[in-house]
Amino acid sequence: MDMDPEKVYAMKLSKVYPLLVAKAERKGRTREEVDQVTCWLTGYTREQLTQQLVREVDYRTFFAEAPAINPNCHLITGSICGIKVQEIQDPLMKKIRYLDKLVDELAKGKPMDKILRS
Repeated sequence: MDMDPEKVYAMKLSKVYPLLVAKAERKGRTREEVDQVTCWLTGYTREQLTQQLVREVDYRTFFAEAPAINPNCHLITGSICGIKVQEIQDPLMKKIRYLDKLVDELAKGKPMDKILRS
């Protein structure tokens, strides 16, 4: 059962982000690492990321205001929630799934240089 994309876009980053951090922390990773992959993907600084969380922006606003989506994000491949990220057509949903995939890779113990496609 797919969630309505509009409901996903309207989700508050301040509600979702702690869940992403918790997922990573359960596997021995840190909030700093979640921040690092989020900033890598979006171009936000840690201060800007914190500001977006404080402002309680939704996913749509968070990605719309992102300073610079990483040009290497197309290298993020694989499945998240049973869907191949490289096959997602909707640009906003693709960015949301990229973030999910990066945190997933963190939680699976992948080395940071591989996650950041460096």
